[in-house]
Amino acid sequence: MTGPAAYEIRVEGHLDDHWSERLGGLDLVRGADGTTTLTGPLADQAQLYGVLSGLRDIGAALLGLRVLTTTREGEVHVRAD
Repeated sequence: MTGPAAYEIRVEGHLDDHWSERLGGLDLVRGADGTTTLTGPLADQAQLYGVLSGLRDIGAALLGLRVLTTTREGEVHVRAD
């Protein structure tokens, strides 16, 4: 996938909201299980790699990454590949 796509990235630990801008403007949701889920659209894989590098740089352990699909109405769904 080389064009725009929505992603869900799950990391260990709770990230503060101020990291959102540095991490592609993704929405951050902190879970009761001590994880943070980042969700939203990214322009391309280069931007995805930038987000992943940013997570690495702040020492966040990657737990999962999923590509999501977006409907014409703007709803986001998990891709079923």
